[in-house]
Amino acid sequence: MLGRQHPVPILLAPVASHKLYHPEGEIATVRGASAADVILVVTTPASTSLEDVAAAAKTPLWFQVYVQRDRDFTHALIKRAEKAGYQALCLTVDSPVFGARNREERAHVKYPGLPNLQGLKDSQPGVYLAKGQDIYSPISDPTVTWKTIEWMRSVSKLPIVAKGVLNPEDAELAIKSGVSAIIVSNHGGRNLDTLPPTIDVLPLVAEKAAGRVPVLVDGGIRRGTDVLKALALGANAVLIGRPYIWGLGAEGEAGVTKVVNILRREFATAMALTGRTNIASIDRSVLWS
Repeated sequence: MLGRQHPVPILLAPVASHKLYHPEGEIATVRGASAADVILVVTTPASTSLEDVAAAAKTPLWFQVYVQRDRDFTHALIKRAEKAGYQALCLTVDSPVFGARNREERAHVKYPGLPNLQGLKDSQPGVYLAKGQDIYSPISDPTVTWKTIEWMRSVSKLPIVAKGVLNPEDAELAIKSGVSAIIVSNHGGRNLDTLPPTIDVLPLVAEKAAGRVPVLVDGGIRRGTDVLKALALGANAVLIGRPYIWGLGAEGEAGVTKVVNILRREFATAMALTGRTNIASIDRSVLWS
């Protein structure tokens, strides 16, 4: 996938501000990801600079981009990621504005400093997501369109992954815009409520993609059998978010590694119990109709 062999079809999805969960934040996460030999997708609103995460990494990294109103700033952020050695840009396409973050608002969430956003005009690192009534975050540009992908391709040679596709027709538009992969995602159910589960949408998007680009999926991956089902329905790989964050909060970098290894063992067991000796043999016949 994207020119690299992966030991297991599991990646760590972008999650904001890991220092909310562990004092070492993304540094602990990337060390845990490195020990498990899985890709970490580092987010724009990380609590550790993208350069510091890269310096601690022994595994490939992708950088998740929120395109901001200030395109010069976004361009500079992309160039920083390139210079630091990130191998792909993951563009979140489902959040031109933020939805109703009711749980964050009730919990009065205050984010720590966000070094990747320092210097951004009108930004207020540490509080931008705490304003429940202000959906127009300074890190998100509501004017983003599919042409934004073309702009990103013009300023970077890195492959672009479109994260947040649910409509099969959007998958077609994403491919025509030049993306190298698609992530079926509903943003963890935290942006637009009443969206369908990603596992229901996945086969429709995979059918539309028709093998032209890899299709990944996140949302609700909790056991190895979930990985098996996702691959059976057309995914090339899955991303996990909450599970590795729970591991990070419980045991730091060792907890991140442990979560991945639990899923890896469960996935291998599920393959064995369904008679699948390799990834290519996983298809819909493993599912009860």
